[in-house]
Amino acid sequence: MDDLDRYLLSLTRLTELEEVWNAHAARMATYGFDRCLYAATRFRTDNGMGDLRDALILTNHPREFTQGYLESDLFRDAPLVRWAMQNVGVMSWSEILTDAKAGKLSPAELRVMEFNRRHGVNAGYGISFPRVSPRTGHGIGLASTTMTQEAVDALWQDKGDEIELLNNVAHLVILSLPYGEHGHALTLRQREVLELVADGKTAQDVAQVLGLTAATVEKHMRLAREALDVETTAQAIRKATIQNQVFRYENADAG
Repeated sequence: MDDLDRYLLSLTRLTELEEVWNAHAARMATYGFDRCLYAATRFRTDNGMGDLRDALILTNHPREFTQGYLESDLFRDAPLVRWAMQNVGVMSWSEILTDAKAGKLSPAELRVMEFNRRHGVNAGYGISFPRVSPRTGHGIGLASTTMTQEAVDALWQDKGDEIELLNNVAHLVILSLPYGEHGHALTLRQREVLELVADGKTAQDVAQVLGLTAATVEKHMRLAREALDVETTAQAIRKATIQNQVFRYENADAG
């Protein structure tokens, strides 16, 4: 078994999201991609990518970058993000640079490019992962603060398939793990209540199973809806299921 096989095997054995991301970011750094930003949502709408709070965002960009790029919604005008929401595959940043020189980018997109330059992010590649639903969107931006775009393109010619494979496997592992802790964490009791309701039980049934009053069960459902930022219990079950927060082994919480 060679080094790549051993790494992929070790990655698929991990059960903690932070461990997977740290391992993947470190592996990408060995190729020269020292800045990575992964984003996944299953809450896209017909008009856009949905609420950022419902997305899973993983990154090793410094705080000063993420504050301007993510928290100020600058990412919504990023050429790579717009491309990824409409396409599947890989994209060299050289294509964006070519469009910029040809005057094909909007002022908003040019502002994103200038923001990247100010933070030393001048070269990279993007991957938009395959999807099976119009509600989903998953991608990763691999950026380098040390390589030129010409060097990145040369690297991709030699190692592109390998890098894409590593990112696809990391993506599939990430999607299999709970991630509500990164925005909408549920308590153990809230998860138990939602699991029983998902199995078709009424609030009275749940109260009997858990040894609670019906009023307490209703309270837990209300708190679960608030934690998940939804209006109905059905929506809460759907979001918790998408985020892999329900029907999970309790020892996973303790690693």
